[in-house]
Amino acid sequence: MKIHSKTDIGRVRSTNQDSFFAGRIGESAVFAVVCDGMGGANAGNVASENAVRCISDYIVRSYRAEMTSDSVEQMLKNAVASANIELYDMSVGNPVYSGMGTTAVLALVKGKTAVIAHVGDSRIYLLNNGVKQLTRDHSVVQSLIESGKITTEDAKVHPRKNVITRAVGAEENIAVDTAVLSLEDNDALLLCTDGLTNFLSDGDILELFKSNPQELLPEKLIDAANSNGGGDNITAVVLGN
Repeated sequence: MKIHSKTDIGRVRSTNQDSFFAGRIGESAVFAVVCDGMGGANAGNVASENAVRCISDYIVRSYRAEMTSDSVEQMLKNAVASANIELYDMSVGNPVYSGMGTTAVLALVKGKTAVIAHVGDSRIYLLNNGVKQLTRDHSVVQSLIESGKITTEDAKVHPRKNVITRAVGAEENIAVDTAVLSLEDNDALLLCTDGLTNFLSDGDILELFKSNPQELLPEKLIDAANSNGGGDNITAVVLGN
């Protein structure tokens, strides 16, 4: 399993509030963490950077090669919970950081098994002959879609499309969604922030996946999102063979 990654400030923002880490762990596993911070001034940067550090440190410290998928799943939940406590304490203890938070998407892959976790509206996709979103956005518009009040097309231009309903650090306790999946030889995972998915369709992502070697895919995805407006920070991490 190889790792390819890139982040970009985009064409509108003055700072990049996305953060990520991706690397090998043990002899046969890889993992990645992508966070998209929110908050005034530099609070978004602080939230995403500290969440990535805390989550990554927890995983490196806790992972064992003999762990079952269930154990890895619980470890990822615990890693996010640990980051949540740290960020929440920072936001309560310092007015500068009041209200800060961050999304988080994580994936740990060993052999043919991937364990994923997420909070917020950053996403993980499974790429092969098609494209499948593996995460469910924790957002206002996703709730409206599921209740039948708006369509997916409406969601793209909804005035509250950037409002998330769950964020790391926003509240004292955090609910983390997780899943375990089996991978095939030609599968790849894409972890990304909404700066990518708000400016590229699933079809765009799949076309770029099929027409580029994986080592170039993050750069090509970011270039395409920037060409379509680049209205936000953009981060893409690809885990694939």
